[in-house]
Amino acid sequence: MAASVRGRSTMALYSSETSLDCHRVRFVLAEKGINVDIVNVTVDESAAADLAELNPYNEAPTLVDRDLVLYDAGVINDYLDERYPHPPLMPVDPVSRAQLRLVHHRVQRDWYSLARELEGATGKKAEGLAKQLKESIIAANELFKMSEYVLSDELSLVDCSLGPLFWRLPHYGVKLGKPGASVEAYAHRIFSRPSFKTSLTQAERDLVLASA
Repeated sequence: MAASVRGRSTMALYSSETSLDCHRVRFVLAEKGINVDIVNVTVDESAAADLAELNPYNEAPTLVDRDLVLYDAGVINDYLDERYPHPPLMPVDPVSRAQLRLVHHRVQRDWYSLARELEGATGKKAEGLAKQLKESIIAANELFKMSEYVLSDELSLVDCSLGPLFWRLPHYGVKLGKPGASVEAYAHRIFSRPSFKTSLTQAERDLVLASA
């Protein structure tokens, strides 16, 4: 039961195989090289029962670190970056941090919201949402020309959110083409990182293969 997983010696992440939010947490864990047990609630019925007791919203991702239980991908990733500061995934300078946080807010509000709607959409509705997402990302193409990663030459929590989102674009029916060339080049830099490859589940790899 949930009481038995609290206080465990190894950190545990309750995760689902294709969840966008779970993927961004797995990416941060892999980037920092944190030893963690990934508990797949998609196939493990007992884990799903534990999750229902640990998290009042009964949602993955949920992180258990000894007696601490956290949910919401943003909260979890902020904790991981502060708890395990190397390599840092946010700058020390408060102005740079604020700028990245503002970009992150827009990514969540504009792009993640559309992606979540797309997950359950079909037919004309899915086509319309995919068109909105494509146009919104292409409109930000110049942002991805400025530096190696978003507003920086170092990977940040913003990039750890964008990588999983951009990985799913073929699955969503979004093809950026030439107008989004800078976005695609940026995405491939993310995808080539060993930590990103480690963060992928087989189901997430299959999402892209099925869309090819």
